[in-house]
Amino acid sequence: MGSNFSPDNQLTTARKLQLAIFGLLLVLIIGVIGFMILEGLSPIDALYMTVITLSTVGFGEVSPLHPAGRLFVIFLILFGVMLTGFFASIIGQMIIEGQFREIYGRRKMEKKIDKMHDHIIIAGYGRVGRHVALEFKKKHVDFIVIEKDESMFTNLEKDGILFIQGEATDDDILRDAGIERAKTFVTTLPDEAQNVYLTLTARDMNRNLLIIARADYEEGEKKLKRAGADQVVTPHVLGGVRMAMASLRPNVVDFMKTTSLGQGGLSIEELRIPENCTFAGKTLVGSNLKND
Repeated sequence: MGSNFSPDNQLTTARKLQLAIFGLLLVLIIGVIGFMILEGLSPIDALYMTVITLSTVGFGEVSPLHPAGRLFVIFLILFGVMLTGFFASIIGQMIIEGQFREIYGRRKMEKKIDKMHDHIIIAGYGRVGRHVALEFKKKHVDFIVIEKDESMFTNLEKDGILFIQGEATDDDILRDAGIERAKTFVTTLPDEAQNVYLTLTARDMNRNLLIIARADYEEGEKKLKRAGADQVVTPHVLGGVRMAMASLRPNVVDFMKTTSLGQGGLSIEELRIPENCTFAGKTLVGSNLKND
C-alpha cells in the first residue's frame, strides 16, 4: 500500500468510477430503447447500433436512418464521448495513484479479517500500541490494529501489520475488526477517558472478552477496572518503578528484563492446566516435575 494514499480519495474516486459505469450503462439502455422506438429495430440490432455509435468505430448502419434517428445518434455520440472520456480519466487517475492495488489490498484484508477468530484487537498504534503489536507479531499471534491517524499508516505498512482505518470508539469499526469473535481487546490510546469508554463499549459487545487497558495514573486504574477492564497497565508508573529498581537492584532488573523479553534464551510462559490434571492445585515443588 502506498504511504501517500488517502482513503478519503479512494472513496471519492471509487464513487466517480461507479457513477461513470452507471452513466455508460444508462446511455446504452437509452440508446437501445431509442433505436427500437425511432427506427423500429430489433433489440439485437438496436444494441449493435448503440455500441458502434458510442464506440465511434464507423461500421455500417443496419438500415438508413430517419432524420429523427440521425439526431438521436448525434445525442448518443456527444454523451458517449463525454462519458467515455470521464471514465478513461478516472481509470488513468486510479492507475497513476496506485488505487487499484490499494482497493484490492483492502478487499483482501477485509476477507482476512472476516476469517479471524479468537484474535486480539489493539486500539491505537502510538508509542505503546506499536510495541504491543510488534511483540504479538514476534509471537505469531493473530491480531489487528485500529488506527485513525493517517500519519501512522506508513509505520503500519512498513511493519507489516494488519489494520483498519477508523475511530476505535465507533461501534461499526469495532464490528469490522471482529470484536464479537475476538478473545482479547487491548486499548492503548493516550486519552484515558477514551480508554474508559472503549472498555465499556468492548465489554458490552463481548462479555467474554479479556480487556487490557492503558491508564496514565493510578486513579485511572480504578475507573478502568470499574468499567470492566481485566488488567490495567500504567506505563508511566511502571517506567518509574523500573528506573528506581534499576538504581537500587540493577542485577534483579537485568534478570527480569532477560526473562520477560525472552532474551538470552530464557523466557517466562503461562500454561493453563486443566482441572483433571494431576498437577492442578499443586506447587512446583509438590508437583515433582523435576523427577518426572
